[in-house]
Amino acid sequence: MTRFRPCIDLHNGQVKQIVGGTLRDSGAGPRENFVSDRSSAWYAGLYRESSLTGGHVIQLGAGNAEAARDALAAWPGGMQLGGGINIRNAAEWLEAGASQVIVTSWLFDTEGRFRADRLRELASEVGRENIVVDLSCRRTESGWTVAMNRWQTLTNIDVTPATLESLAEWCAEYLVHAADVEGLCQGIDADLVELLGYWAGIPMTYAGGVAGIEDLHLVSDRSGGNVDVTVGSALDIFGGNGVTYEELLAWNARSL
Repeated sequence: MTRFRPCIDLHNGQVKQIVGGTLRDSGAGPRENFVSDRSSAWYAGLYRESSLTGGHVIQLGAGNAEAARDALAAWPGGMQLGGGINIRNAAEWLEAGASQVIVTSWLFDTEGRFRADRLRELASEVGRENIVVDLSCRRTESGWTVAMNRWQTLTNIDVTPATLESLAEWCAEYLVHAADVEGLCQGIDADLVELLGYWAGIPMTYAGGVAGIEDLHLVSDRSGGNVDVTVGSALDIFGGNGVTYEELLAWNARSL
């Protein structure tokens, strides 16, 4: 059954909700839907009190390590950690309390070409069971193409059943943000969800565009219950008015 999984997105050390397609390395800052006056540890503590596991902390750029560590300390073993993960720091983040590490950009060279050897190396270093591969993507002529560098750079990998099958040998889960709808609260990419659910080889979490509880029903229906979902800008604890935290807890209780 489709479950709600929580998230903590960090930008410049603060918990934020942003429009994914506006995140850049330089120039104007991203379009922000919400900037919290609460700490990352407060959110992680809330999730711990609710016994919510399998969520993720994402560092969107530099300046987030302290806030990420605070969140992991508040819910040790309860949340995955992504953003800047590579062979040099993966074990360190696991030791800091991450349940798993989420890796994307390091799996590609500077031109966006996939480096399968790096994924194998990481699996050898920390164990396949501790790796989540982030296949966050944008719609392209070929379907959906994985994007790296905070969704700015398209790679040479498309999200297809063949891709999902081949990479699953070296990771335990997938995280897939639909970057084109991320933060817009205008509905999910149902076609992408259906593709993920059709394959359904290992656990997967979809993020992007959830506007209300009806979108959770849609994820469940279109994926056959095989894909979990996270909710950001529409959620009341992130300043949204589309769905409440209590509604999502009730959703998970019904899915047990």
